[in-house]
Parts: sequence; C-alpha cells; structure tokens
Amino acid sequence: MTLQNLETDILRRITPSATERQAVAQTIRDLTADVQQQIMKTGLAITPTLVGSTAKDTFLRTSLDIDLFLLFPPSTPRETLASVGLSIGRAILHDQEECFAEHPYLRGTYHGYKTEIVPAYHITSAAQKLSAVDRTPLHTAYITTHLHEDQKPEVRLFKQFLKGVGCYGAEAEIEGFSGYLCEILILYYHTFHELVLSTADWTPGVVLTLTPQTPPPSFPGNPVVFIDPVDASRNVASALAPDTFQRFVQACRAYLEKPKPTFFFPNPIQPWPLEKITKALRDRDLVGVQITRPRIIPENLYPQVRKTLRAIRELCDTYGFTLAEADFLVLDDHLVFILQPKTTALPATETHEGPPASLTQHVDEFIAKWKTNPRTVTPPYLKNGRWYVEITREYHTLPDLLRACIPALSLGKDIAESVNTGFSVLQKPDLLTPRLQTFWTQTLEKKMLWDW
Repeated sequence: MTLQNLETDILRRITPSATERQAVAQTIRDLTADVQQQIMKTGLAITPTLVGSTAKDTFLRTSLDIDLFLLFPPSTPRETLASVGLSIGRAILHDQEECFAEHPYLRGTYHGYKTEIVPAYHITSAAQKLSAVDRTPLHTAYITTHLHEDQKPEVRLFKQFLKGVGCYGAEAEIEGFSGYLCEILILYYHTFHELVLSTADWTPGVVLTLTPQTPPPSFPGNPVVFIDPVDASRNVASALAPDTFQRFVQACRAYLEKPKPTFFFPNPIQPWPLEKITKALRDRDLVGVQITRPRIIPENLYPQVRKTLRAIRELCDTYGFTLAEADFLVLDDHLVFILQPKTTALPATETHEGPPASLTQHVDEFIAKWKTNPRTVTPPYLKNGRWYVEITREYHTLPDLLRACIPALSLGKDIAESVNTGFSVLQKPDLLTPRLQTFWTQTLEKKMLWDW
C-alpha cells in the first residue's frame, strides 16, 4: 500500500460522515438549549460557548467529546462561578464526575456523548485571564479563524497517528500532545507529511512560534517549546514529557521508513503465556509494592503515582538497594510498583564512612557517636587518613526496608492515605500472575506499539 493510499484509507476511517455530523450538531443544539434554560434560573449573564475539537471541526469519529464552557463575567466571585457552574452541569449531565482544574467542573454524558461543562471567565485577551481555562475559548477562536478547510484532514491524520503511537493527550496519564498543539503544529507545517518529515529530525530543545515578531521566553527543561499564539507567556507543549517526545520522534522515523496501518490503529498485544514469562524472568530479582487505588480522577492520580515511584527509587538508593528498573501499573483497584533490584538482600554489616582525620572536632563526635552504639560491630578505626566504623545494616532485605519506610515517604496526599490503611510488599511469585501478563509481555518484547 502506498503512503497516499494508506493515509486516504485512514482518513476514511476517522472522518465523521454527514449523518454523524448532523447527529453531533443536533446534540450540541439540544445541550445548549438545556444549558440556556438552567442559566435563566440563575439570573446571571452567563454565555454558553462550544470549544474544543467539535467547535473547530477537527474531531475524530472514533473519539468524540463535547466541551461546553460557561463564560461568567470577570466580576463574578470564584465561589459563585464554581457553585453555579456545577449546579448547571448536575442538572443536565448523566454519569456525572466532578473534576478539578483551578476550580471544579463536571464531566459526564449527554445523549450518549462524553461531555464536559466547564465554568470559566469571559475574556477577550489572555492578559485578562483569571484562571488557566479562560484561554480555551481564545484557542478555539484562533483555530477557527486560521485553520483552512483543507488542513482539517491533516489535523485528523496527525491526531490519529498520535493516538496510535501512544502520544496523544496532554493529561497526566499520557504527558503528550494536546488537541490544540496538534492544530497549531499543522498550522506551522501545513500538512501531516511535512510535519512528520520535520519532526523525525527533532532533538530536545525545539522552539516554534506562529508569531515570530514576539521574542519567545525561555522554558528550560521542555523538549519542545511552542509559543501560544494567543498568550506569548505560555508554552503549549509544556505537558510533553521527555519519554513521550522520544517515542514520538522514533515513531515518525519508523513511519517514514515503513508506513503501515498499525501506526494509526495498533494491533492488540498478545500476552505471552505465564510459563514463558516466568522462564524469561528466571534470573531476575523482583519485588513489588501494592497500594489500594485512590478513587480520584486520572489527572490527579498519575502525578502522585509518579511521585511515589520516585520516592521509592530514592529510598532504595539511600539504603544501598540499586534498582536495574522500576515501573508502575494502574489497575482497576490497585497501584502496583514493580522493582527489579540488582539484589534483594545485602550483607548484614556495612562500612560507614566518617570524617577525615584532620577534622578533629568531627572525629571526636564520630567516635563518641559510634563507640557505644548498639549497631557498632567493630569500634571506629582510622584508615588512609579517614575514620570508619563497621555497623549492622539497618535493613538487611529490600522487602523489610519497604515495609518499614514506605509510610514515611512523601507520596502525595491521596496515595499516602491509601498507604495508611495498609499496603502489601509483593514477592516474585506474586508478580507472575495473569493480571500482569500484558505488562511483562511489553517489557520483555520491547516492541513499540506499531510493531505488534
């Protein structure tokens, strides 16, 4: 299949039909009318405004969300904005879930479509913003004004490509490309093909802007900087994580080398049999930590999960348990942190380094501390101009260290609360189970999503 035929076929699969467009348009009209009825009850000057991909006509038939903003006058107290916005959403949406950005908003369904109703302030310039979401209607207006009709298929192709390679979404779970970033990248490169050609050569530190007359501010540490055309103080690509950036660049290079449908619609992963996984991991030490999953939205959960993994890694390093690898899984009911230590047990004693002999006061304090300490195995001694002492190791095995110290780590509020109600340290057999088959298959195969 030629590249052109492939992309034509993908567009056929992802572009909404006329019937689907009509259904979405009618749903939006119904939603807006219902919202208007609720607004009339409040007596406030609230303007319902459609934003996001449905407003910009860049949505995919395979993934459709309706985002309706409730724009309040800037003089509205924050508490009123939040409470009234939520009350309107509660009166209309089904399967409701309260979420929180800088203030709460409601997520749910309307006529079967995923829908968000978000309160925000009505502004005409980013300089007026009172909260981060206030810019979103400005983004929608910018894209509807600047994106040409023949570029909308290019945006759709790019979005589906990112979905296929696991890089779509600025939310904490993915740390990838937002829909708005996709749109302004197409504005910058004009076509999906030119975008892929250019980004295949990206290295960390890319800086892009659609308004070159504006000197870009510095955003250290971001692999990509794209200056927001409606707010020059913001990097639209700030959510993009280094790992996601590298995966995206690798995907672009692989796609140019050998384009195939799985870049857009990857095949499901076929898990290895447990016997094969067990054999492949025969020579590896494994230890896990299992924590009850907090009942919070993914946007709040994943930053805490990553913070917890960092804290566990640092704990292991501090006590001499070097990890070859560490990863996590978010399951329906549990969080599982999987550690591959170079060893799960260390010698019962360790050499503790003291001060140089020239630092007399510190030497006296060191000797006084360890001379009669119950952990001291051999008294402090001088060697090559520095004092040492042999002591019993505080934690001889990694499971003992984890059981004793995890509750004291900085884990994030909700995960810490789960840990306080109890957690489990898992041994190797506990990690070689059906629920982890897909994880181990991906880990051991080391295939990219598009290669399955």
